[in-house]
Amino acid sequence: MSLGYKSELIKDVEQYPDAYQKERAERFGVCQKAIWQALKKLGLTYKKNSTSSESRRKRPAGISTKKTTV
Repeated sequence: MSLGYKSELIKDVEQYPDAYQKERAERFGVCQKAIWQALKKLGLTYKKNSTSSESRRKRPAGISTKKTTV
């Protein structure tokens, strides 16, 4: 990746926060490992499923969402 990749990569992460590294690599014309290394070097990390984990915690424990027929 070129020297100006830092600002371009940061803009890409801001514009597409849910994109996979493979998708970013295709946009930049590099391999996925190059994106992984650049993100690591910049200190950028992202937990992809953080929203889904949070939504699971909001559901009260012990209440089933399945419908039963009698």
